[in-house]
This record gives sequence, C-alpha cells and structure tokens, in this order.
Amino acid sequence: MPHAPDGRALFSSRQLTQLKRLARRRPRTAGWELTHWSTRSLALAAVEQDLVPHIHPATVCRLLQASDLQPHLWRSWKTTIWDDEAVARATKILWYYERIESLWQRGEVVLALDEKPNLQVLEPVAPGQPMRPGQIERREFEYRRHGTVNLLTGLTLHTGRMWAECLDRNDGAHFRPALRRFLHPYDWARRVHLIMDGGSSHTSGDTQACLAELTPRVQVLLTPADASWLNQAELLLDAFSARYLRRDSRATRQAMIGHILKSRVEYNDYFAHPFAWHWSVKRFQFWLYNTPGLIRCKSCATGH
Repeated sequence: MPHAPDGRALFSSRQLTQLKRLARRRPRTAGWELTHWSTRSLALAAVEQDLVPHIHPATVCRLLQASDLQPHLWRSWKTTIWDDEAVARATKILWYYERIESLWQRGEVVLALDEKPNLQVLEPVAPGQPMRPGQIERREFEYRRHGTVNLLTGLTLHTGRMWAECLDRNDGAHFRPALRRFLHPYDWARRVHLIMDGGSSHTSGDTQACLAELTPRVQVLLTPADASWLNQAELLLDAFSARYLRRDSRATRQAMIGHILKSRVEYNDYFAHPFAWHWSVKRFQFWLYNTPGLIRCKSCATGH
C-alpha cells in the first residue's frame, strides 16, 4: 500500500480495491477509447471517476507492480475445439510420445513433419554495425525482397535430428515427393508413425493415395485443428529459426536455400537432441476434464 513520507496510508483499502478493479477493466468500459491502460491514463481515469482526489502515475506503477497487474502486456492464443475427434487424435499422439524409446527398441520409428512456408529472403539496403563494448549489434531497417522459401522440416523424435528440404511451392505436388525422400532412410523400420498437421497438402486426395501405398507400415497421426503444439516438429522449427533464420539476411533465394541446407548439418552436429516433452495422456486428460468450458463432446464430459 502506498504511504506518505510520514508513514500514513495515502489511500484506504476501499480506494485501492477500486483502483485495481479499474486497472483490470478495458478502458472503453470506463468511457475511454484507449486499447489499454498506461500508468498516466489510469491515473487520469481514477481521478475522473472520483476514485481518488489525485494520484501520481509513479504511484499507479507501484500499485500495479505490487498487485502483479500488467495492462501494457498481452498474449494471444488460438482456441481449439475439443470435440470427440480432437480428443482422440491428441490422446493417440501423446500415447506415442510416451513410448518413443520402447517403440525404437522394437524397430518402430516416430517422426514429425512441419513446414515454414513463405520464408522471406531479405537483404538490408546498407551494411549493419557490429557489436562493440557498450553497444549491441545494429541493423539497417530497410531491406530488399528476394522472394520466398518454403521450408519443410522433419524430426526423428528418438534422436532429435533434423531433416530439411526447400520446396519451390507449398503444395501437394511438391510435398509428396519430398515426403517419400524423408521416409526413405527408414525403410528398415518395421513401422513408421508420422505426426503432422492437417494442412491441405497433407490431406489432399493425391496425398492420401500416396500414403495409402505405404500403409500399414507408415501410420499417419494428424494433430487436431488449431492444436499444432502437439507436433514436436514445431519445437524443432523454433529452435532452428532462433539459431539460423531470425537474424539472417541473404542477397538471393538460392543463397538462403544453401544456408538452410548447410545449417541443418551444423544443427544436427551440435544442437540436435530429443526434446523434453512433459505432456502425457494422464496430464492431458486431467487438464481437459478440469478446465470449465473446454470440452465439447459428451464422451469427454462424462469422462469415458
């Protein structure tokens, strides 16, 4: 609670409660057109609504910090519709994640596949300034575009090793030959369990026919719609992008492709490892059944 220099409380408990309640409201509900509060606008609104006779923005800042309220920050998410089919898909994928090691020992491989389409090839219009003591690296903001690259990545979950190809187009016609090349090194496996999302190139009729030729040795596990976090290849793309793509710049599309293919080898040599995965079938079901309003199917609601 903020205090005056002589130790007296500046505001009553009721005033502090009202201030925190105002901070948690959207500004438009208080008659403001702001999208979010700042300490200055929150101080003005508190006085305008007669919550307090006066308050300094610095005091508002201390109050927000003490209450762990951060109106200047936000985070987005994508809502997954957890119907019967989505729950069944997620449960099956998690079941395989729990058994990667035992499946490997009996000659079965768990693989994951994901794309990073339309990766822009950008070249700054002027050279950057390297890091030096007291100054971080600086980069020119303006850039030239040199087309895009469609990056297709595969992950062997047992080892964490990466496979990658750059496709001319992100469609089924280019995806299917790449898929066969990805699976070819695992011809020795008794069975291959392939995890990927339900993108159009993965579920088109021609792709389904291609996969049918590989059945039953290759079993496809599609993630539920809007639940791509279940695909560990997303973790691979994040790890690879953080090291090799986010701060990269190239003068040609072919230079970007060459960089990616060389980087894949380096990533496997120095950084590849199985990802630590903490979601189990049991944890998923506990989360599903104990989060109000999350499940939308009769079988889930009854716990069957």
